[in-house]
Amino acid sequence: MYQELISHSKDIKKLQDEGFEIEIRDKHILISNIPYLNQNKKLNYGTLISTLNYSGNTVLKPETHTAYFSGDKPCNKDGSTIKSILNSQVNKTIAGIQSNYYLSNKPANGYENYYDKMTNYINIISGPAISTYSSATPKTFKKIVSTENSNLVYEDTNSSRAGIDNISDKIKNQKVGIIGLGGTGSYILDNLSKTQVAEIHLFDKDDFCQHNAFRAPGAPSKSKLSKLTKKVIYYKNIYKNIHKGIKAHCVYISKNNIKKMLANLDFVFINIDNGTSRKIIVDYLVDNSIPFIDTGIDVSETNNKLNGNIRVTSYKDNTKILNRINYSEDNNDLYTSNIQIAELNELAAVHAIIKWKKINNIYTDYNEKNNLVYDTIDGEIKYED
Repeated sequence: MYQELISHSKDIKKLQDEGFEIEIRDKHILISNIPYLNQNKKLNYGTLISTLNYSGNTVLKPETHTAYFSGDKPCNKDGSTIKSILNSQVNKTIAGIQSNYYLSNKPANGYENYYDKMTNYINIISGPAISTYSSATPKTFKKIVSTENSNLVYEDTNSSRAGIDNISDKIKNQKVGIIGLGGTGSYILDNLSKTQVAEIHLFDKDDFCQHNAFRAPGAPSKSKLSKLTKKVIYYKNIYKNIHKGIKAHCVYISKNNIKKMLANLDFVFINIDNGTSRKIIVDYLVDNSIPFIDTGIDVSETNNKLNGNIRVTSYKDNTKILNRINYSEDNNDLYTSNIQIAELNELAAVHAIIKWKKINNIYTDYNEKNNLVYDTIDGEIKYED
């Protein structure tokens, strides 16, 4: 709710976009890390607090010109009190924060919006500190909006700083599955965990072994490798640090469990080398109108050199594209060999994520091709239908 409140309010969104540390809590707006000078002329940081007047998702005109300050007494460069804002000293908890001073500074016509109100107080409080310390700034671009409705453990400050939250949030309610947590699947998870999808379901029954460590994000310790943790548990324990919706399923997808496992998903990434299982999964997803991306990698050796090939096939409603998916069990066939190289796994994963974002209107996609093939021999990326 709180992030939606900010997104629907031009004046508060402007504060966030300009880099102020905003948090909305208990019907109050808080801006933290405001630099100021205390009576000893030392640089300190405090928090400005104001009641927030809103109805539903609409922020209204400030109902009062007053505010509160958490910190020492804000002073001028000579250590004297900034009398133009200081009304009285208080000792009360507001929105979970200890407030120390009650502030009052009213323009002739009051405040039309929260941007004008908050920046006016910040300019007065921070002016002496900023003119004294060149590094002092209230604009840290640290996003600390209440995470009650966020799917991330901590917020994506890159999106906030770039002002693209509205684009990134297009996939916020999606429940996404990753079938196969080998090289490609693990890199897909690494990228997916940094998005606002609601849930990420992991499907794999294998252990995380030493050979997996050489085609997976990060670097597990030898002690972790010796414990033979299941892949889905290993990855959940890592990525739950950034995403709240990681769901681990220690299973292989089969005809017996496919409906239970996949029926409620909005999108699926398939990263397995078993042709029979792939066919079962693809048929189910097509029959139930669940869009998906299927990846394949082939690495072969010729004249003491490696030849690499990746395929990323996306399906939404074009059944003709299904002819690009290989269901063979023959390890001599393209995309079914056991040789895998980390950079090719990662490349396939990145292209899969980019295509998924194109399908969800995050990236522009002029050609809308549903099959991508990359060959290391000629270095060309070919888009096909």
